[in-house]
Amino acid sequence: MTDIRKGVLALIAACAIWGLSGLFYKALSDVPSHEVLAHRTVWSLVFFGFVLGVQGRLNMLWGAVANPVSCRVIAAAALLISVNWFLFIWSIQVGRATEASMGYYIFPLVAVLIGRIVLGERLSRLQWVAISLAAAGVLSLTIGLHILPWISLVLASTFGLYGLIKKRLDLGPVVSVSAEVLLLCPLGLGWLIYLHTGQGGAFGQDLTQSLLLMAAGPITAMPLILFSYGARRLTMSTVGIVQYINPTLQFLVAVLILGEPFGAAHMIAFAFIWLALAVYSSSAYTQDRARRRAVMVSEAEVVVSTKSSSDASAKP
Repeated sequence: MTDIRKGVLALIAACAIWGLSGLFYKALSDVPSHEVLAHRTVWSLVFFGFVLGVQGRLNMLWGAVANPVSCRVIAAAALLISVNWFLFIWSIQVGRATEASMGYYIFPLVAVLIGRIVLGERLSRLQWVAISLAAAGVLSLTIGLHILPWISLVLASTFGLYGLIKKRLDLGPVVSVSAEVLLLCPLGLGWLIYLHTGQGGAFGQDLTQSLLLMAAGPITAMPLILFSYGARRLTMSTVGIVQYINPTLQFLVAVLILGEPFGAAHMIAFAFIWLALAVYSSSAYTQDRARRRAVMVSEAEVVVSTKSSSDASAKP
Protein backbone atom coordinates (compact mmCIF):
# COMPACT_ATOMS: atom_id res chain seq x y z
CA MET A 1 0.00 0.00 0.00
CA THR A 2 1.43 3.38 -1.02
CA ASP A 3 1.95 6.23 1.44
CA ILE A 4 -0.76 8.25 -0.34
CA ARG A 5 -3.31 5.46 0.02
CA LYS A 6 -2.39 4.99 3.68
CA GLY A 7 -2.77 8.74 4.19
CA VAL A 8 -6.22 8.80 2.59
CA LEU A 9 -7.41 5.84 4.66
CA ALA A 10 -6.05 7.40 7.87
CA LEU A 11 -7.73 10.71 7.06
CA ILE A 12 -11.06 9.03 6.27
CA ALA A 13 -10.88 7.03 9.51
CA ALA A 14 -10.16 10.19 11.53
CA CYS A 15 -13.02 12.13 9.97
CA ALA A 16 -15.37 9.16 10.38
CA ILE A 17 -14.61 8.96 14.12
CA TRP A 18 -15.17 12.70 14.51
CA GLY A 19 -18.33 12.57 12.41
CA LEU A 20 -19.85 9.68 14.36
CA SER A 21 -18.75 10.96 17.78
CA GLY A 22 -22.18 12.52 18.21
CA LEU A 23 -23.56 9.04 18.83
CA PHE A 24 -20.91 8.49 21.50
CA TYR A 25 -21.72 11.69 23.41
CA LYS A 26 -25.46 11.12 22.98
CA ALA A 27 -24.99 7.83 24.83
CA LEU A 28 -23.66 9.93 27.74
CA SER A 29 -26.69 12.23 27.86
CA ASP A 30 -27.37 11.25 31.48
CA VAL A 31 -24.01 12.70 32.50
CA PRO A 32 -23.79 16.52 32.66
CA SER A 33 -21.73 18.08 29.87
CA HIS A 34 -19.23 19.63 32.26
CA GLU A 35 -18.56 16.23 33.84
CA VAL A 36 -18.12 14.59 30.43
CA LEU A 37 -15.66 17.34 29.50
CA ALA A 38 -13.66 16.76 32.68
CA HIS A 39 -13.43 13.02 31.96
CA ARG A 40 -12.53 13.72 28.33
CA THR A 41 -9.66 15.91 29.50
CA VAL A 42 -8.31 13.51 32.12
CA TRP A 43 -8.53 10.33 30.04
CA SER A 44 -7.13 12.12 26.98
CA LEU A 45 -4.04 12.96 29.00
CA VAL A 46 -3.72 9.33 30.09
CA PHE A 47 -3.93 8.11 26.49
CA PHE A 48 -1.65 10.80 25.07
CA GLY A 49 0.85 10.17 27.86
CA PHE A 50 0.91 6.47 26.99
CA VAL A 51 1.43 7.19 23.26
CA LEU A 52 4.21 9.71 23.86
CA GLY A 53 5.82 7.36 26.38
CA VAL A 54 5.89 4.52 23.84
CA GLN A 55 7.34 6.92 21.26
CA GLY A 56 9.92 8.21 23.73
CA ARG A 57 8.71 11.80 23.32
CA LEU A 58 7.59 12.65 26.85
CA ASN A 59 10.57 14.97 27.19
CA MET A 60 9.09 17.11 24.39
CA LEU A 61 5.91 17.47 26.43
CA TRP A 62 7.76 18.62 29.52
CA GLY A 63 9.86 20.98 27.44
CA ALA A 64 6.76 22.58 25.92
CA VAL A 65 5.06 23.39 29.22
CA ALA A 66 8.32 24.35 30.98
CA ASN A 67 8.99 27.16 28.51
CA PRO A 68 7.09 30.27 29.78
CA VAL A 69 6.50 31.66 26.27
CA SER A 70 5.14 28.44 24.73
CA CYS A 71 3.24 27.67 27.94
CA ARG A 72 1.23 30.91 27.60
CA VAL A 73 0.37 30.07 24.00
CA ILE A 74 -0.58 26.51 24.98
CA ALA A 75 -2.79 27.84 27.80
CA ALA A 76 -4.66 30.13 25.38
CA ALA A 77 -5.13 27.22 22.95
CA ALA A 78 -6.29 25.00 25.81
CA LEU A 79 -8.94 27.53 26.81
CA LEU A 80 -10.32 27.74 23.27
CA ILE A 81 -10.37 23.98 22.67
CA SER A 82 -12.07 23.34 26.04
CA VAL A 83 -14.84 25.79 25.10
CA ASN A 84 -15.15 24.07 21.72
CA TRP A 85 -15.27 20.58 23.26
CA PHE A 86 -17.80 21.59 25.90
CA LEU A 87 -20.14 23.29 23.44
CA PHE A 88 -20.02 20.33 21.06
CA ILE A 89 -20.85 17.86 23.84
CA TRP A 90 -23.63 20.10 25.16
CA SER A 91 -25.16 20.65 21.71
CA ILE A 92 -25.33 16.88 21.13
CA GLN A 93 -26.91 16.24 24.51
CA VAL A 94 -29.60 18.92 24.15
CA GLY A 95 -30.60 17.99 20.60
CA ARG A 96 -28.80 20.69 18.59
CA ALA A 97 -26.33 18.50 16.70
CA THR A 98 -27.48 19.97 13.37
CA GLU A 99 -26.19 23.40 14.42
CA ALA A 100 -22.94 21.79 15.56
CA SER A 101 -22.43 20.20 12.14
CA MET A 102 -23.07 23.57 10.51
CA GLY A 103 -20.33 25.05 12.68
CA TYR A 104 -17.77 22.59 11.37
CA TYR A 105 -18.96 23.16 7.81
CA ILE A 106 -18.31 26.91 8.03
CA PHE A 107 -15.12 26.57 10.09
CA PRO A 108 -12.74 26.57 7.06
CA LEU A 109 -14.37 29.76 5.77
CA VAL A 110 -14.18 31.39 9.20
CA ALA A 111 -10.50 30.37 9.38
CA VAL A 112 -9.87 32.04 6.01
CA LEU A 113 -11.62 35.20 7.22
CA ILE A 114 -9.57 35.21 10.44
CA GLY A 115 -6.42 34.88 8.33
CA ARG A 116 -7.48 37.92 6.31
CA ILE A 117 -8.34 40.06 9.35
CA VAL A 118 -5.54 39.04 11.72
CA LEU A 119 -2.68 38.01 9.43
CA GLY A 120 -3.48 40.21 6.46
CA GLU A 121 -3.63 37.25 4.07
CA ARG A 122 -4.93 38.05 0.60
CA LEU A 123 -8.11 36.32 -0.52
CA SER A 124 -9.06 35.44 -4.07
CA ARG A 125 -12.33 36.55 -5.57
CA LEU A 126 -13.75 33.02 -5.26
CA GLN A 127 -12.83 32.89 -1.58
CA TRP A 128 -14.73 36.14 -0.98
CA VAL A 129 -17.68 34.66 -2.86
CA ALA A 130 -17.55 31.53 -0.65
CA ILE A 131 -17.46 33.62 2.55
CA SER A 132 -20.40 35.71 1.30
CA LEU A 133 -22.43 32.59 0.53
CA ALA A 134 -21.71 31.19 4.00
CA ALA A 135 -22.79 34.50 5.57
CA ALA A 136 -25.99 34.33 3.51
CA GLY A 137 -26.61 30.84 4.87
CA VAL A 138 -26.20 31.98 8.48
CA LEU A 139 -28.44 35.00 7.82
CA SER A 140 -31.15 32.87 6.19
CA LEU A 141 -31.18 30.49 9.16
CA THR A 142 -31.36 33.43 11.56
CA ILE A 143 -34.36 34.86 9.69
CA GLY A 144 -36.03 31.48 9.21
CA LEU A 145 -35.74 30.34 12.83
CA HIS A 146 -35.83 33.83 14.39
CA ILE A 147 -32.68 33.02 16.33
CA LEU A 148 -28.98 33.48 15.66
CA PRO A 149 -27.24 30.08 15.15
CA TRP A 150 -24.75 30.97 17.86
CA ILE A 151 -23.66 27.37 18.43
CA SER A 152 -22.43 27.14 14.83
CA LEU A 153 -20.69 30.51 15.02
CA VAL A 154 -19.00 29.85 18.38
CA LEU A 155 -17.80 26.38 17.33
CA ALA A 156 -16.39 27.71 14.06
CA SER A 157 -14.83 30.79 15.69
CA THR A 158 -13.20 29.00 18.63
CA PHE A 159 -11.75 26.35 16.32
CA GLY A 160 -10.56 29.02 13.88
CA LEU A 161 -8.87 31.04 16.63
CA TYR A 162 -7.46 27.80 18.03
CA GLY A 163 -5.80 27.11 14.67
CA LEU A 164 -4.48 30.68 14.56
CA ILE A 165 -2.86 30.34 17.97
CA LYS A 166 -1.39 26.94 17.09
CA LYS A 167 0.54 28.59 14.26
CA ARG A 168 2.76 30.12 16.94
CA LEU A 169 3.73 26.71 18.32
CA ASP A 170 6.63 24.79 16.82
CA LEU A 171 5.23 21.49 18.06
CA GLY A 172 3.61 18.51 16.41
CA PRO A 173 -0.18 18.14 16.81
CA VAL A 174 0.03 15.23 19.25
CA VAL A 175 2.56 16.93 21.52
CA SER A 176 0.74 20.28 21.44
CA VAL A 177 -2.68 18.79 22.29
CA SER A 178 -1.06 16.67 25.00
CA ALA A 179 0.38 19.85 26.49
CA GLU A 180 -3.05 21.49 26.35
CA VAL A 181 -4.80 18.68 28.21
CA LEU A 182 -1.88 18.57 30.66
CA LEU A 183 -2.61 22.19 31.61
CA LEU A 184 -6.37 21.51 31.73
CA CYS A 185 -6.07 18.26 33.69
CA PRO A 186 -5.75 19.81 37.19
CA LEU A 187 -9.02 21.68 36.59
CA GLY A 188 -10.76 18.58 35.24
CA LEU A 189 -9.45 16.33 37.98
CA GLY A 190 -10.30 18.90 40.66
CA TRP A 191 -13.84 19.21 39.32
CA LEU A 192 -14.33 15.43 39.31
CA ILE A 193 -13.05 15.18 42.91
CA TYR A 194 -15.48 17.93 43.90
CA LEU A 195 -18.41 16.13 42.21
CA HIS A 196 -17.60 12.76 43.74
CA THR A 197 -17.16 14.14 47.25
CA GLY A 198 -20.22 16.36 47.07
CA GLN A 199 -23.05 15.97 44.56
CA GLY A 200 -21.98 12.49 43.47
CA GLY A 201 -20.26 11.96 40.14
CA ALA A 202 -21.33 9.48 37.48
CA PHE A 203 -18.10 7.49 37.35
CA GLY A 204 -18.38 4.20 39.20
CA GLN A 205 -22.18 4.25 39.35
CA ASP A 206 -22.67 2.15 36.23
CA LEU A 207 -20.07 -0.05 34.51
CA THR A 208 -21.09 0.76 30.93
CA GLN A 209 -21.27 4.47 31.63
CA SER A 210 -17.91 4.44 33.39
CA LEU A 211 -16.26 2.63 30.47
CA LEU A 212 -17.76 5.17 28.06
CA LEU A 213 -16.34 8.02 30.12
CA MET A 214 -12.91 6.38 30.03
CA ALA A 215 -13.28 5.86 26.27
CA ALA A 216 -13.60 9.64 25.82
CA GLY A 217 -9.79 9.72 25.95
CA PRO A 218 -9.11 7.41 22.97
CA ILE A 219 -12.11 8.88 21.10
CA THR A 220 -10.39 12.27 21.39
CA ALA A 221 -6.81 11.13 20.76
CA MET A 222 -7.07 8.49 18.02
CA PRO A 223 -8.62 10.65 15.27
CA LEU A 224 -6.05 13.37 15.93
CA ILE A 225 -3.20 10.89 15.54
CA LEU A 226 -4.77 9.45 12.37
CA PHE A 227 -5.41 12.93 10.95
CA SER A 228 -1.82 13.97 11.64
CA TYR A 229 -0.54 10.80 9.95
CA GLY A 230 -2.71 11.36 6.88
CA ALA A 231 -2.14 15.10 6.55
CA ARG A 232 1.65 14.60 6.36
CA ARG A 233 1.24 12.35 3.31
CA LEU A 234 -1.37 14.28 1.30
CA THR A 235 -1.73 17.62 -0.41
CA MET A 236 -3.66 20.37 1.38
CA SER A 237 -6.40 20.30 -1.26
CA THR A 238 -6.97 16.59 -0.61
CA VAL A 239 -7.01 17.16 3.15
CA GLY A 240 -9.45 20.04 2.72
CA ILE A 241 -11.90 17.97 0.68
CA VAL A 242 -11.71 14.78 2.76
CA GLN A 243 -12.23 16.64 6.05
CA TYR A 244 -15.80 17.51 5.02
CA ILE A 245 -16.65 13.89 5.79
CA ASN A 246 -16.71 14.97 9.45
CA PRO A 247 -19.52 17.57 9.36
CA THR A 248 -21.39 15.58 6.73
CA LEU A 249 -21.54 12.55 9.03
CA GLN A 250 -22.46 14.83 11.94
CA PHE A 251 -25.30 16.23 9.87
CA LEU A 252 -26.55 12.79 8.79
CA VAL A 253 -26.37 11.48 12.36
CA ALA A 254 -28.31 14.50 13.65
CA VAL A 255 -31.10 14.28 11.09
CA LEU A 256 -31.37 10.57 10.23
CA ILE A 257 -30.44 8.90 13.52
CA LEU A 258 -31.06 11.43 16.29
CA GLY A 259 -34.20 12.68 14.53
CA GLU A 260 -33.53 16.41 14.86
CA PRO A 261 -35.86 18.70 12.85
CA PHE A 262 -34.73 19.78 9.40
CA GLY A 263 -37.19 22.20 7.86
CA ALA A 264 -37.19 24.66 4.99
CA ALA A 265 -35.05 27.19 6.90
CA HIS A 266 -32.37 24.58 7.54
CA MET A 267 -32.54 23.40 3.92
CA ILE A 268 -32.00 26.90 2.52
CA ALA A 269 -29.18 27.65 4.96
CA PHE A 270 -27.34 24.40 4.28
CA ALA A 271 -27.78 24.90 0.52
CA PHE A 272 -25.89 28.19 0.86
CA ILE A 273 -23.23 26.54 3.03
CA TRP A 274 -22.70 23.59 0.70
CA LEU A 275 -22.48 25.93 -2.30
CA ALA A 276 -19.96 28.05 -0.40
CA LEU A 277 -17.86 24.97 0.33
CA ALA A 278 -18.00 23.89 -3.32
CA VAL A 279 -16.73 27.32 -4.41
CA TYR A 280 -14.08 27.38 -1.69
CA SER A 281 -12.88 23.82 -2.43
CA SER A 282 -12.65 24.61 -6.14
CA SER A 283 -10.58 27.71 -5.38
CA ALA A 284 -8.32 25.83 -2.95
CA TYR A 285 -7.80 22.99 -5.44
CA THR A 286 -6.90 25.43 -8.23
CA GLN A 287 -4.45 27.29 -5.99
CA ASP A 288 -2.85 24.05 -4.81
CA ARG A 289 -2.38 22.82 -8.40
CA ALA A 290 -0.85 26.15 -9.39
CA ARG A 291 1.48 26.03 -6.39
CA ARG A 292 2.61 22.48 -7.17
CA ARG A 293 3.10 23.37 -10.85
CA ALA A 294 5.25 26.36 -9.85
CA VAL A 295 7.34 24.14 -7.57
CA MET A 296 7.82 21.57 -10.34
CA VAL A 297 8.84 24.26 -12.83
CA SER A 298 11.26 25.73 -10.29
CA GLU A 299 12.79 22.33 -9.57
CA ALA A 300 13.10 21.61 -13.30
CA GLU A 301 14.86 24.94 -13.83
CA VAL A 302 17.30 24.14 -11.04
CA VAL A 303 18.06 20.74 -12.59
CA VAL A 304 18.62 22.31 -16.03
CA SER A 305 20.78 25.05 -14.54
CA THR A 306 22.85 22.52 -12.60
CA LYS A 307 23.27 20.33 -15.68
CA SER A 308 24.31 23.33 -17.81
CA SER A 309 26.88 24.36 -15.18
CA SER A 310 28.23 20.82 -15.04
CA ASP A 311 28.48 20.64 -18.84
CA ALA A 312 30.20 24.00 -18.99
CA SER A 313 32.74 23.03 -16.34
CA ALA A 314 33.39 19.72 -18.11
CA LYS A 315 34.44 21.47 -21.37
CA PRO A 316 38.21 21.86 -21.83
